[in-house]
Amino acid sequence: MGMKVVIVSSEVSPFAKTGGLADVTGTLSHVLKNMGCEVMVFLPFYREVWQKGIEAEKLDVDVAVPIDRRTLTVGIYRSMTLGGVPVYLLKRDEYYDRTYLYATPEGDYFDNLERFTLFSRAVVESLMALKEIPDVIHCNDWQTGLIPAYIQSLYAPHFKETATVFTIHNIAYQGLFPATLFDITGLPQDMYNMEGVEFWGKINLLKAGIVYADVVTTVSEKYSKEIQTPEYGYGLEGVLKKRKDRLFGVLNGVDYSQWNPATDRYITANYNEKDLSGKALCKEDLIREFSLDIDPSVPLIGIISRFAEQKGFDILSEAMDELMKLRLAIVILGTGEKRYQTLLSELASRYRGRLSVKIAFNEALAHKMEAGCDFLLMPSRYEPCGLNQIYSLRYGTIPIVRATGGLDDTIRDYSEKDGNGFKFKEYSSKALVEKVKEALKVYRNKKRWQTLQKRAMREDFSWQRSARTYLSIYKFAMNAKRGEISSTEMHKK
Repeated sequence: MGMKVVIVSSEVSPFAKTGGLADVTGTLSHVLKNMGCEVMVFLPFYREVWQKGIEAEKLDVDVAVPIDRRTLTVGIYRSMTLGGVPVYLLKRDEYYDRTYLYATPEGDYFDNLERFTLFSRAVVESLMALKEIPDVIHCNDWQTGLIPAYIQSLYAPHFKETATVFTIHNIAYQGLFPATLFDITGLPQDMYNMEGVEFWGKINLLKAGIVYADVVTTVSEKYSKEIQTPEYGYGLEGVLKKRKDRLFGVLNGVDYSQWNPATDRYITANYNEKDLSGKALCKEDLIREFSLDIDPSVPLIGIISRFAEQKGFDILSEAMDELMKLRLAIVILGTGEKRYQTLLSELASRYRGRLSVKIAFNEALAHKMEAGCDFLLMPSRYEPCGLNQIYSLRYGTIPIVRATGGLDDTIRDYSEKDGNGFKFKEYSSKALVEKVKEALKVYRNKKRWQTLQKRAMREDFSWQRSARTYLSIYKFAMNAKRGEISSTEMHKK
């Protein structure tokens, strides 16, 4: 058998999803299996899972999980992805049978520390109950940050040969909780210190993953460097610098079986690089969908995003009046902070017929936008990886992005001989507007525009290359666990 890999995540597509993390963990598990790995996936048994009608078989074994001076019984259910990867759903209804995964629109669930401590420890207990000793446990984001700490402490005797890899998908979300709740974790008291899980007088679950994992990764090469600086590190830049020999950037891939205009089941007309005629029909459909009052020749810019300052909505809001002076229309899809929901709704009323906003999470409409828009705008303050700009390339929808993180790694600024999109560096509304103007000039030149579209559609960001990098990192982590490391060679690769 190949390498035995356990992927642990708080969301996995298609079982439960709020964003790109689910797509990444869902697709990576399939690609690793196809490369010969023996893969298992763990996530909580949320309400969303059974609401989708996903079948799951209750296993005969339950696990008893110590948490905060109590012992709770957690049920183990087994399901299977379409690609044949086993998914283990951990069930404890008072924690996971809820409308949302992490928070209501009013704020985070008050007991998230208990919820994800229970999940993390239940994963480790489940592996023991199932008599599984993996080569690697791959953890994702703060919700799983305690697992490397458990493997290094309470469960060290059982997992002497198991390496841990911890991936940071967004360092701004750290899982911070009051120090008075430390006993809930069950970790030894001496792990609550500056070199451990303590962070400015609080518990930091993301820091736990960074400190105790054998290897740390993040989701683009540029972002792995950015988070070692005060501007992007959110207070953890010093910790990450200390671990820089064990820190790697691996660009997320995309699943072209789901995001491909030639086969996309959500769009009005399929098309490909050799025949783009279907894209015009998709644009007409999108104009109707958003009730725009424009001629189809008007350039159409799409934004598919969480409404947050991180995503550049502050400079976008400042730029909107200037953008609306140009011959263009804008469609926006997403949910998020109420201040931006309110502001965007007000702007849509002011510019009715040319600016339309749908406040929703809608997978089908996201596909329609990727196909029907001419441009996709991502003016992010920071962007660990970003997936929409990569999807857009395949759809011949040209990205206009700020040069940060994965946006900088994937988009090359346009020139007649090269480039697959438009990229600006300064984080300002002025720079945004100037880059949009530059993009519109190319759009008006039909020959240059079609050349750019076809060049973009030929780009390949499939998961195979990224998965091969992860396999190398897994092997490196296993060697690190055994004390046989050569981080210099690994970074050269």
